[in-house]
Amino acid sequence: MDRISALRNVEDALADFESGEADLGATERRVVNVLRTYATEFEDGDLSAYRASGAERADGLVVVAESPAQARERVNERIDAADVTFEVEQLG
Repeated sequence: MDRISALRNVEDALADFESGEADLGATERRVVNVLRTYATEFEDGDLSAYRASGAERADGLVVVAESPAQARERVNERIDAADVTFEVEQLG
């Protein structure tokens, strides 16, 4: 899913919420699903999406980076802990 498609899908979800066709919970789930799909299919030149797995604080975090090493750095920045053990894998 490209960025424009993701934005359109989020806009559609918000329109359904505003018109009363969807409640907040359904809208949240729909937006989260759009974001997850966008992240897992993300491709932009040298950038890729990476998911961390391992220690609880890092497990499941997804970041965009140019390399696995940069992805590890970005996960470490998010969890603010140098002593957490985790691996990263490229998505998509």
